[in-house]
Amino acid sequence: MDRCIVLVDAGYLLGAAASLLAGEPSRSRITVDHTALIQGLRDRAESDTERPLLRIYWFDGAPDRVPQPEHRRLRVMPRVTVRLGALTRSDGRWAQKGVDAAMHAELTELARNRACSDVVLVTGDGDLLPGMMAAKEHGVAVHLWAVQAADGDYNQSEDLVAEADERRVLDRAWITKAVRAKELGGVCAAPPVPRPEIAAILSAPLPESALAAAAAPSADEAQAAPHTEPAPGGANGTGERIPAAKGVPTPKDLAALRGPGAPVGKDHTNATLRWSSDKGWVERPPGAAEGPEAAALPTLAQLTTAEQRWADREEDITTVGGDPYEVGQVFARRWMARLPEQHNLQKLSTMYPRIPHRIDGELLRYAARFGLLAHKDDQIDEHDRYAIRAGFWREIDVRTAAEHASVGD
Repeated sequence: MDRCIVLVDAGYLLGAAASLLAGEPSRSRITVDHTALIQGLRDRAESDTERPLLRIYWFDGAPDRVPQPEHRRLRVMPRVTVRLGALTRSDGRWAQKGVDAAMHAELTELARNRACSDVVLVTGDGDLLPGMMAAKEHGVAVHLWAVQAADGDYNQSEDLVAEADERRVLDRAWITKAVRAKELGGVCAAPPVPRPEIAAILSAPLPESALAAAAAPSADEAQAAPHTEPAPGGANGTGERIPAAKGVPTPKDLAALRGPGAPVGKDHTNATLRWSSDKGWVERPPGAAEGPEAAALPTLAQLTTAEQRWADREEDITTVGGDPYEVGQVFARRWMARLPEQHNLQKLSTMYPRIPHRIDGELLRYAARFGLLAHKDDQIDEHDRYAIRAGFWREIDVRTAAEHASVGD
């Protein structure tokens, strides 16, 4: 078949890019625009091989082979197939397991079935040499691409380089179209701007009562640090002592941001972000620590039929990218669409700024399916939790605003 296929070893591509741009192979040192990267690979492959692209195979490792948010974004892109191996930690370092074997199997199978005339390999591992040789024996032209090495030397197996039909180097100019080094004390690319819904909660001023509560040390803290630093100067000039306030407000502090009668909505100064005061992982009996209004609200599981559950899973796999904000939006849309009585939506809005515990727990468990766990005590990163709940409440705001507009008309 006169078409090309690209097989990408993501560990090699992104690790080499990190070495080139940030000076070390850690992928945490770079940010990647996956849309631009995939488009760049497609354009370059079609130009070099003079064949239309059939598909890009993206091989990567993941803890327990659970797709991470980047994998979910990639696998819903056109002409992209994601294959995951295991990611294990040994001696303080992460290592991929099974990725090379998966690439070898895919390469030989594609060549045997004559699925393409040209294969582009983005890898440096010599373990793929037998697969490359087998592909050539089946009449497939093998193009080997390297990422420009940080030290100007080879970062690929010499045997692999010698066996390839064509060789190309993805230089710094090509790499930086989709990859940037994170800022770390040097002049690097600016970090991405956070969503305003998430940033607002961290910058919003707290009322004095909430600040006092946040600043007051616990008994344990008081024992561990009995002395406090004097203020630069008190109102009476005596330099009164005050404890340092905690940096991030607690959910209880956030609830105090909205006084009685304050309007609901993310655009108001005091209504920065609604979120639960509970972690949401433990189920509680109906009505425990919450009023009957919250206990009466149905969960998404109670509103979902077996057929809808199957369709939801299909949508999660094929169209939901896994961004925390998007995950919250998807959950909220399903919950609102299946409410038999729309007055429940108004009930939820009046509970601002807290999400009922059962619904919040269900929301976080749903988010965990998308690889958002931090792999430490099975908790979701705090910033991701802000984003998940921000997406959820954004959808609630849009729906309630639309209903109010229709009533006004």
